[in-house]
Amino acid sequence: MATLVLKVIPFFGWIRTYSAAHLKMDFMAGLTVALVLIPQSMAYAQLAGLPPYYGLYASFLPPLVAALFGSSRQLSTGPVAVVSLMTAACLEPLATAGGESYIAYAVLLSLAVGFFQLSLGVLRLGLVVNFLSHPVVAGFTNAAAIIIATSQLAKMFGVSVDSAEHHYETVLRVFRAAMNYTHWPTLALGVFAFALMFALKRFCPRVPNVLAAVVLTSVFAWATGFEHNASIGIQSLEAPQASEAVTAYNAAIQGQADLAARRTALTSAMEEARAHGELFAIVDEEHELRRLSLEMEITKSKARSLREALRGMLFQAVTEADGRLKFYPFGSPLPNGEVNDGRTWRIRVGNSALDPVSLTMIGGGAVVGAVPGGLPPFSVPRFDAGVMLRLLPNAVIIALLGFMEAISIAKAMAAKTGQSLDPNQELIGQGLANIFGAFSRSYPVSGSFSRSAVNLQAGALTGFSSVFTSAMVLVALLFCTPLLYHLPQCTLAAVIMMAVIGLIQPSGFVHAWKVARYDGVISVITFLATLAFAPHLDKGIMIGVVLSLGVFLYRNMRPMVSSLARTEEGELRDATRHGLALCTHVDLVRFNGPLFFANASFLDETITRRLQSKKRLRHIVLVAKGINDMDASGEEALSLVVDRCRSRGVDISLAGVNDTVMAILARSGLLDKIGRDHIYANMEKALCTVHAGAHHGSDEARCPLTSACQLHVRPQVAQPRPRAFAAAGAAHDDRQ
Repeated sequence: MATLVLKVIPFFGWIRTYSAAHLKMDFMAGLTVALVLIPQSMAYAQLAGLPPYYGLYASFLPPLVAALFGSSRQLSTGPVAVVSLMTAACLEPLATAGGESYIAYAVLLSLAVGFFQLSLGVLRLGLVVNFLSHPVVAGFTNAAAIIIATSQLAKMFGVSVDSAEHHYETVLRVFRAAMNYTHWPTLALGVFAFALMFALKRFCPRVPNVLAAVVLTSVFAWATGFEHNASIGIQSLEAPQASEAVTAYNAAIQGQADLAARRTALTSAMEEARAHGELFAIVDEEHELRRLSLEMEITKSKARSLREALRGMLFQAVTEADGRLKFYPFGSPLPNGEVNDGRTWRIRVGNSALDPVSLTMIGGGAVVGAVPGGLPPFSVPRFDAGVMLRLLPNAVIIALLGFMEAISIAKAMAAKTGQSLDPNQELIGQGLANIFGAFSRSYPVSGSFSRSAVNLQAGALTGFSSVFTSAMVLVALLFCTPLLYHLPQCTLAAVIMMAVIGLIQPSGFVHAWKVARYDGVISVITFLATLAFAPHLDKGIMIGVVLSLGVFLYRNMRPMVSSLARTEEGELRDATRHGLALCTHVDLVRFNGPLFFANASFLDETITRRLQSKKRLRHIVLVAKGINDMDASGEEALSLVVDRCRSRGVDISLAGVNDTVMAILARSGLLDKIGRDHIYANMEKALCTVHAGAHHGSDEARCPLTSACQLHVRPQVAQPRPRAFAAAGAAHDDRQ
């Protein structure tokens, strides 16, 4: 009963031995992790395409729930880089990043990920994560780290660009925009934040480097007025080209909305026509729908071009007598010899229409801005079956990838602490964390390597350290959100870049290649495919999984089959690999792998080739030590091999058969067909028994299968052959 309770509520096991000393250690560890988690989670939320404060929401309940219901005592759960990137890749085709629909889909994605992980844990199916092999994960992780780092370049340069169909195209757009304009204070502050974190981590590892960078850059931004925006009417733009572009852009955005409304109405009409069986109406409406879709693509392309043009326009500002600002094209002569304010200004252009009465002009760097205070709104996520079906494939990948990251970290820490770890219980903990997080407006979370390491180094003894971490996040949400206003966006970009440096490990490719070349190839292909298809990261993973399964099937369809011979030291080894001579009359054949439908014919082909090439062969000993399982196809193939050998006058025996295969042979009747006296416990016993009979009357000078000690052993009498085999054997001897 107690064991069952601990499985359902594992943290009861900590409470029984908890003490004041444990409380002190866990509190200090929880506080230390919170100082890293709060700024890091805000950065990861932006990586996921969400407002920064959603990172705090994802850091409130999930760490607490995962720690209480998981099996690891030091694993720190919350927003992580790879899962955040996967979230953005999943949701960007469905909605505009940061919008209400996007946020709703992110919460629903967290719910789907949580239910999938919880189901795997309850059903004890944690081994399903093995479909993501190490080479695939290594290739994907290296590519994801590069994608994550380069996705922050726009914030480091202080420019805005639209995301392209492929990530490398987006990066090229960022560089083109940076060549036109780079906000140098933003770049300098971002580089400073990165260098500070790197130096502190290298030389002062006990100092919370992320917190130090966040505090220093936030204070600098507040003191210097790093953010410098102005709200103006369009009449304050002394640039006719800009005013015309704003008008045309607003018209294109409105055109998109009108076309979307017409398409929605047309889709409803087409469904109604289908319900009434109006075939001609359906054809007309399908044609109109295709026309509308084409028109919408053209309008979107026009809006994208105008948005890019507006973002590329630079202005200089002049202060009027009444204190208002007038904006002129950058570099153009100013009227009456007036002097500009020394700043370079741009129009803030998002994905929505611009307000001609209140245009936002950017004259400084970007900061986080106002962060809503208080607890996240608790609510049941609105379930939409259609959206859930579209999210499900990515939810499965995120769930498996997130869990694999979490369990890898947990195993590494368990090896240091000596605690027991239950992967299925960890799945339950991660699943519940994502489910409860969905009720508090969280997006998918997982175990963090960097924060777990901090938690362990800070002396965390139980999962209550994560409870204290959640409490610190709660305090930040209730009382500290005004302090986050001046946090520079470039600092958050530097935090993300710093976090993913450790994920770039080229040595993983080299290691995979040294172990098995096909693993190295799979790792490199997964890496390249992930980079090429980004932001569609699921394609890179699926290519890697398919390649892994393909190699697995190919290796099992054509397992290693080798003829054994004795070395000078008397050991039986692969004759081809070690360059050993083979016996003329006895072939000791080793079959490595399960004998099932995929490779059954391969065994038959292999034995047939040996029968055809070795004319003086008298006995085959099939070493079955590597055959750990057998299905009906494998049993049938082995039966055919026995028939084929004995029909040609060649006897066949089995050595090293395990209990599972022996039971199958007994149930199928093949054991009696082979002959119980032809089944041997190991290779040496088989050779000692069959050697003398197979070499009767032989002119072979010295058998390569005979060791030095066996040369003086009295020849053993050959085992009696089955009656059906005796006649064929006599005919075979006559042919010699």
